[in-house]
Amino acid sequence: MTATQKDAPAAEDEVFVMSRVFDAAPELMWDVWTHKDHVASWFGPAGMDLVVKTLEVKPGGLFFYGMGMAGMTTWGKWVYREVEPITRLVYVVSFCNEAGQPVRHPMAPMWPLEVLAEQTFTPKDGKTVLFSRSWPINATPEERAVFKAGHASMTAGFGGTFAKLETYLKQVRGG
Repeated sequence: MTATQKDAPAAEDEVFVMSRVFDAAPELMWDVWTHKDHVASWFGPAGMDLVVKTLEVKPGGLFFYGMGMAGMTTWGKWVYREVEPITRLVYVVSFCNEAGQPVRHPMAPMWPLEVLAEQTFTPKDGKTVLFSRSWPINATPEERAVFKAGHASMTAGFGGTFAKLETYLKQVRGG
C-alpha cells in the first residue's frame, strides 16, 4: 500500500528527518533492521531493554515490541506498508498496550496515534546512508504541533539508539 495523498505531511516543516552514515554494507544494515535477534540487540534508547514480541518484515507485517526501564514497559508497533529488500521500508508507528491496541503516548497525551515513517538504505563507499522521514497521519492540528515540537527530543533519542547500533555493527563485523 503506497502512501496516499491523505497520508502526505500537512507541511514539510512537520516532517522529522534523520540521516546518518553507518560503517556497514546495505545488506548488513538490512539484516540488523529486519531480523529479530539483531533488532533485540540494539534497538531503543540507551538504558532501555527491548522485548521483541513479533517481527514480520513484509507488507501488512508487524514489528511489536516493548521497551522497559525501571520496571515500566512502553509498548509500540510498526505496521509495514512497503518493503523493498535492502533499500527501503515504509511503516506506520504507534504506541500501544501489551495487547497491541493503539494508546496515547504515556508521557505526551497529544502525541499523534499514528506516524508514517519512510527509511532508505543507500550504499556509499562501502558504507550505508540511512535516511529517514516521518510525520503524523490521521492527526489533528494539535497533534501535528506536538509532533513538530518533539523533533529535538526525537533527535536525542535516535542519537542514543544509533550509537547502540554502531556499537552492535562493530560486534557483528568482528571489530
